[in-house]
Amino acid sequence: MSSLSKPAKETPDMSRRTVIKAAAAGVAGVTASGMVPGLQAAVYAAGSDKPEKEEVRIGFIPLTDCASVVMASVLGFDKKYGIKIIPTKEASWAGVRDKLVNGELDMAHVLYGLVYGVHLGIGGPKKDMAVLMTLNNNGQAISLSKALADKGAVDGPSLAKVMAANPREYTFAGTFPTGTHAMWMHYWLAAAGINPLSGAKLITVPPPQMVANMRVGNMDGFCVGEPWNHRAIIDGIGITANTTQDIWKDHPEKVLGATGEFVQKYPNTARAVMMAVLEASRWIDAGLQNKMKMAETVAQKAYINTSVDAINQRILGRYQNGLGKTWDDPNHMKFFGDGAVTYPYLSDGMWFLTQHKRWGLLKSHPDYLGVAKAINQTALYKEAAGALKISVPKSDLRSSKLIDGVVWDGKEPAKYADGFKIKA
Repeated sequence: MSSLSKPAKETPDMSRRTVIKAAAAGVAGVTASGMVPGLQAAVYAAGSDKPEKEEVRIGFIPLTDCASVVMASVLGFDKKYGIKIIPTKEASWAGVRDKLVNGELDMAHVLYGLVYGVHLGIGGPKKDMAVLMTLNNNGQAISLSKALADKGAVDGPSLAKVMAANPREYTFAGTFPTGTHAMWMHYWLAAAGINPLSGAKLITVPPPQMVANMRVGNMDGFCVGEPWNHRAIIDGIGITANTTQDIWKDHPEKVLGATGEFVQKYPNTARAVMMAVLEASRWIDAGLQNKMKMAETVAQKAYINTSVDAINQRILGRYQNGLGKTWDDPNHMKFFGDGAVTYPYLSDGMWFLTQHKRWGLLKSHPDYLGVAKAINQTALYKEAAGALKISVPKSDLRSSKLIDGVVWDGKEPAKYADGFKIKA
């Protein structure tokens, strides 16, 4: 990618780290048993970079975008770096938050905005947090109930018309108050002229419970990760109004999160996990066969517990809206993108802070850049990427135009947060 540059041959600490080439090289295939061939443990110079912890408990929610964490374990990438990843299935984002804070989990596949919320003490207890890397871009969606669709509500503008013509309380769900899905839902409604605070009711529902709750009429719409939007279509209870890549192309989504305390205490462990997950991310995006194997794996009961059909279409960019429209979306869920996906851009984290301020979760402007620098572990990421010869960006900020035409580039966050017509 034009905005990316290849890392220097030697990154900080690389002169004292002699990780063998086999451990740092991408592995193209897997054996029939599902294990990566030719695995051997990494070799460390005088033990200087040996992981401080050998077993790392990583929490995940049953969503397609937990795949890189799961596959790092299933394919054995973790063993290359002297660690054992133990994926632990969690019931809700609140549960993930609590277990990260109290140390039951070492790391988690977690909502970007949840990490920032905990760091600032909104949406739960306050604790210094860390974003090690981004796990995926894109691949979430906003679903509306079939009942609403039957009345003509099939996207944001038509939903606004139906709501105006049929006044009542309309309920929409996200997955955590400071998280990505809540912010996508807020942003999408506001872009359609609907005030999400005064013109709708917003509730929190764990991802695996979204479809069941819509089935019994508890909400008119929801924003969640896959496979639950496609599951709503398969079950005939909902339609896809917009994908989140319609809201923001290549938006940040889940991250590999930990407490700041964990990263400070176990930096070698953190870097080893990042390298294993980076390898898994690269493996997933390497081709059709790998994506299909990933779908078959994460569909299993131990992980997402759904049909492979509910997963494999959208990870290949094959979309349907539940109303007869089908399309191929080049901006489907991405896990790697030559390092463009996985880099923890400071501007990505700052964006969530601007939305927390916009919707009244933050009462005053934080030190946007200072908070992002404290949370996003860019230096540690560059060490891991350098060892794997993965491209890193030239800048910690990136620019994007969102669904309402407003450009976000991270340069004037307070002005950006205050500039919206619809806000708290």
